[in-house]
Amino acid sequence: MRLGFGTRGMSSQQNLGPDQAVGVQNFSSGEFSRSRDSAQITALLGLHYHHPFHRDFVFLFLLALGPMVWLFMMEFFGFQPLPRHAIWSPAFLFIALWQPVFEELLFRGIIQGQLLQTMYGGKTWFGLSVSNLLTSLLFACAHLASHSISWSLLVFVPSLCFGFVRERFGSVYPSIALHVFYNTGYFLLIDGVTLLNSR
Repeated sequence: MRLGFGTRGMSSQQNLGPDQAVGVQNFSSGEFSRSRDSAQITALLGLHYHHPFHRDFVFLFLLALGPMVWLFMMEFFGFQPLPRHAIWSPAFLFIALWQPVFEELLFRGIIQGQLLQTMYGGKTWFGLSVSNLLTSLLFACAHLASHSISWSLLVFVPSLCFGFVRERFGSVYPSIALHVFYNTGYFLLIDGVTLLNSR
């Protein structure tokens, strides 16, 4: 049972026996400790939302880079749009939505969040933190399991963008939004055929 501690709560605590009063104090400190631990984990993983990132110039610039890169890629890889009937397919929703959410929580949330806590994680090199560089390297290596070496190396650059906005806002939500946008545009316009053939 939770007790409210106003002036009435204080007097009711005084009426409790010694063992009961200690139990109430332990409950309160235990609840406070869990709350504090939860807040620390939330901050470490970047699961809180502070600033309206969708109005930030840097975020909007990185968002605008997506269509420019897609146009550039269409020149080299061709325009292979995803057919309309496949837009709501489980394969497309997985690759455009669920996979970016999972990857961002793992790489920018857990890994980059942990690296930022280390002595060298916050140090920057050409405006990019060591934690961002290491996380992006791991992100590119993880793509070797299902992609070619050249494609995995190409993934390194957007990963740096995801890590940059994660640190700029102290949150994974901007990196999730950017990752979802990049994946959606890429598979809608450029690699829809491959996605359908892989089902």
